[in-house]
Amino acid sequence: MDLRPFGDPSRRVPVIGQGTWIMEQDDRASAIAALRRGIELGMTHLDTAEMYGSGKVEEIVGEAIRGLRDRVFVVSKVLPSNASFQGTIQACERSLKRLKIDVMDCYLLHWPGSHPLEETIRAFETLLKDGKIRSYGVSNFDVRGMEEAVRLSPRIACNQVLYNLDERTIEHALLPWCEKRRIPIVAYSPVGAQGFRSSKALDEIAAARRATPRQIALAFLIRNPNVFAIPKSSVVAHVEENAAAAGIVLTDEEARKIDASFPRGPWRGLATA
Repeated sequence: MDLRPFGDPSRRVPVIGQGTWIMEQDDRASAIAALRRGIELGMTHLDTAEMYGSGKVEEIVGEAIRGLRDRVFVVSKVLPSNASFQGTIQACERSLKRLKIDVMDCYLLHWPGSHPLEETIRAFETLLKDGKIRSYGVSNFDVRGMEEAVRLSPRIACNQVLYNLDERTIEHALLPWCEKRRIPIVAYSPVGAQGFRSSKALDEIAAARRATPRQIALAFLIRNPNVFAIPKSSVVAHVEENAAAAGIVLTDEEARKIDASFPRGPWRGLATA
């Protein structure tokens, strides 16, 4: 999904996932083929991080997007341990070099760390001014963290968090908070952090729609225009399955059945994978 500008709800294609999945198999060519197939299908938001494979995943993404730069929206993340003012700038420059691009579409702080957030955002602003990034945001921030982030900057583009049918705790406070301020939620592991779990409701809805339970689970998340999902897959067939979820618009009754099948439960604090 092309999120330029970030938060545009007019397109509902689930965006292609985190990058860690590329390193789960040894076949580099297959990983690149999966990425390129996703791009062909319009899944053009590519999310990675300097942490994934110690930079190797960024190199693979860079290889996959060669000749396709104008079609993709590239996101990477700085490790909290590197997120001082100078450290953030240096980390971004290393990521750009590995990705073989001149500018990143969005740059995120991977999770809150010990360096003052003010330093990280000051570095983001410098990178923005210098034309090395086009936008910036955060990941794994709870409401309190988001309050600090928006106090320091009006330009927080998104918050990337764990969100799937088995982990819905963000719906208690974080999701409404971000919706009110029109800050997109980017859902990582949207079909399950530990593997996909179906249910009778998902199976029945999928059968009626000639879809798969995974597609219905994705459709449930992205029915909210403020939520963008980044499903991950190293297999072309799974990439195609994820892309097809974009065309599924659930009815209110279907959403109610899924909601009952996967109750969000009590607030347990912000979960991470």
